[in-house]
Amino acid sequence: MTDDRQNKAFPVSWDQFHRDARALAWRLAGAGPFEGIVCITRGGLVPAAIVARELGVRLIETVCIASYHDYTKQGEMQVLKPIADVVTAAAGEGGRGLLVIDDLVDTGKTARVVREMLPSAHFATVYAKPLGRPLIDTFITEVSQDTWIYFPWDMGLSFQPPIRDGVA
Repeated sequence: MTDDRQNKAFPVSWDQFHRDARALAWRLAGAGPFEGIVCITRGGLVPAAIVARELGVRLIETVCIASYHDYTKQGEMQVLKPIADVVTAAAGEGGRGLLVIDDLVDTGKTARVVREMLPSAHFATVYAKPLGRPLIDTFITEVSQDTWIYFPWDMGLSFQPPIRDGVA
C-alpha cells in the first residue's frame, strides 16, 4: 500500500460499522446455525461481538495473526495464537459449523492461513477487496483494491496512531 491512500480513503464511523456488522448478521442468519465463532484478531473482534449477539452464539474464540506490521505494509504472516482444540472439537470435521469473522479481507493472505486451519468453516467479513473476495463466503460491502479503509477504532478527529507508537 502506498501513500496514495489519502486519495481513495474510506472512513467508516462507529454507527456505519455497527449497521454493516448487523447487516452481516442478517445475511449469516440463513447460513447457520453456527456452533461457534472464530474471530481473526484484531479487526474481527468488534464484528464478531455484534454477530455473536445477533445470532445468539456463545462460543467465541480468537485466532491471532499478524500481517500488518506498521498499518501500511503487509508483511509475512505470523500466527501468534492458534485456535483452541476445544473449539475445533466442538465443530465438525475441518471446522464445519464454525463461523470465521474478520473486518476485512484485503489480499487474502490472512484468510488463506485460517482457511488452511478450518477448511470447512464459513468465512465472513464486513468489507472485501477483489483479491481476497474468492476466499470468503459472505461479505457486505466490496471496495476497490486500492481503497484504504479507516476503521472507527483507528480514528479520532483525525488518524490516531496507537498510544504505544507515541511513547518515548
